[in-house]
Amino acid sequence: MIRAENITKSFGALEVLKGIDLDIPKGKLYSIVGASGAGKTTLLQILGTLSKPDSGELFFNDTKISDLSEKKLADFRNREIGFVFQFHHLLPEFTALENVCIPAFIAKTPKAKAEARAKELIDYLGLADRMGHKPSELSGGEKQRVAMARALINSPSVVMADEPSGNLDSTNRDELHDLLFKLRDDMGQTFIIVTHDDHFAEQSDQIIHIKDGIIE
Repeated sequence: MIRAENITKSFGALEVLKGIDLDIPKGKLYSIVGASGAGKTTLLQILGTLSKPDSGELFFNDTKISDLSEKKLADFRNREIGFVFQFHHLLPEFTALENVCIPAFIAKTPKAKAEARAKELIDYLGLADRMGHKPSELSGGEKQRVAMARALINSPSVVMADEPSGNLDSTNRDELHDLLFKLRDDMGQTFIIVTHDDHFAEQSDQIIHIKDGIIE
């Protein structure tokens, strides 16, 4: 589903990615692991089309990403890729329901349809009674579940997450990890997760281990 060919990326004189080749099939959960500074987040940002490689090519279902204009790329990203970050990045002035709906509104989904889908996801994630609450009224684990629902609202081809449990206590961390595997199984969702959690990585379908800018 996702194919990366000879991806390189440097920041000034620092060569972060040194020729990454990668194939990620549909419906699998891949963990990206490695020491700090190994290039994990840089690779995730390139796979998620948030950053451009210096060289190499990225394909999504045979769509060559470098062939897309900026506008088409933004539309593609909103439709095909969901993102979850270590810090949830929910908008504080909006309720959980409104936050989840935002990517659907950007995709010009009718309000009633977007809200129906958002309610379905929020209920699935066990947050039906928190729908009208703002982020300041939610626990850390609840915020990340809302962020997960937001990532799923447009039924993307893949969800990418950068240390999604890194800011959670052990109980909420374990619950979020269980949720990721449940989503993979129930919805056939593809996940690419940057993680420092060895136990979680060991349960994933495949571990991508990056060291000094290359895949070991």
